[in-house]
Amino acid sequence: SGGQQQRVALARALIFAPPILLLDEPLGALDKKLRIEVQSQLKEIHKVVGTTFIYVTHDQDEAMSMSDRVVIMREGQIEQIGSPEELYQFPKTK
Repeated sequence: SGGQQQRVALARALIFAPPILLLDEPLGALDKKLRIEVQSQLKEIHKVVGTTFIYVTHDQDEAMSMSDRVVIMREGQIEQIGSPEELYQFPKTK
């Protein structure tokens, strides 16, 4: 429904002013154009509310564009933590 369900779910979660908010594949059901639009809105909301977002995604482009800090996991183990730039320039795994 044009990302409306995602927006409503986010508003409901933020009303309680949590210190941390887990977003598990929040844009997975959206088409690419709408995903980019909602990503922009999420970034703006993040700036305004100041809540820490833990953003889970399997999409590398989405992870790199949405994050200040990225954690790469494989089989439940942390492989690398760093900024998107650090991970791109100095990957520990191939």
